[in-house]
Amino acid sequence: MKIPPYLQKGDIIAITCPAGYMPREKAETCITVLQQWGYEVLVGKTLASKSKTYFSGTDEERLNELQAMLDAPEIKAILCGRGGYGVGRIIDQLDFTAFKKNPKWIIGFSDITVLHAHINRNFKIATLHSSMAAAFNDGLYKNNYVQSIKAALEGKKATYTCKPHQFNHTGKVTAELVGGNLALIAHLIGTKSDYQTKGKILFLEDVGEQHYNVDRMLHQLKRSGKFTNLAGLIIGGFTDMQDTERPFGKKVYELIHELISEYNFPICFGFPVSHEKENVALKCGAAYTLTVNNKTVKLEG
Repeated sequence: MKIPPYLQKGDIIAITCPAGYMPREKAETCITVLQQWGYEVLVGKTLASKSKTYFSGTDEERLNELQAMLDAPEIKAILCGRGGYGVGRIIDQLDFTAFKKNPKWIIGFSDITVLHAHINRNFKIATLHSSMAAAFNDGLYKNNYVQSIKAALEGKKATYTCKPHQFNHTGKVTAELVGGNLALIAHLIGTKSDYQTKGKILFLEDVGEQHYNVDRMLHQLKRSGKFTNLAGLIIGGFTDMQDTERPFGKKVYELIHELISEYNFPICFGFPVSHEKENVALKCGAAYTLTVNNKTVKLEG
């Protein structure tokens, strides 16, 4: 696995919106803070685009801007302003030739899982799963979660912890870390962007799903072999979950636990990766050590 160069003062971080629309004001604090961190910021036209639809521009506009940023050697990192939906519409048209020669950090989560998975599967280059531009607002750029983006880009080793959970499986393993949004990982199965999980630590999170749909997507992962020969599993936040009028019968963590209880690899629940502010920066493709015991959970890498 190839790790892109870590950032130095004065390096350029480009901001683009390859999926859903984002108004400029939602990203102003992010731009200011990145500059305070010592980086130059290049803002793409897809941020606050003139689009009248859900997307931050036409497929062609979003594709062309992201392509130009991938190709530009002076850009050292690309921060996606937001996720939503849309990367899957352009992923097969992107040309990663220049990116392979001069890798750079691709930053984001949610719909940006498509980029993480595609790059991991096809090019073996690490990417950064983390919060995006809106997470800097309301003074939240001072918290440990947003600050973890800065630390990761600078190449600092991370140690993340969370409380033990009754559904955890104890153990310790060192392996490559991959993962992201459950819905996107399920939708990518059978495509050229499909994650290969054998021997790896997989992390999952999601937002706004029906309980039965989480169950369905997890069964899709299980039937397609994503949990077979897995090294470890990290269950993050499943927030704003919904239930049907006639209840599914189990809460989200309960249904996840029931589905994966047969496996012996280390598993932790409640890890701070989510659509909420508790969302630490994780280098997809990098090696991490996951330790799960009765007192704590620790992820180091």
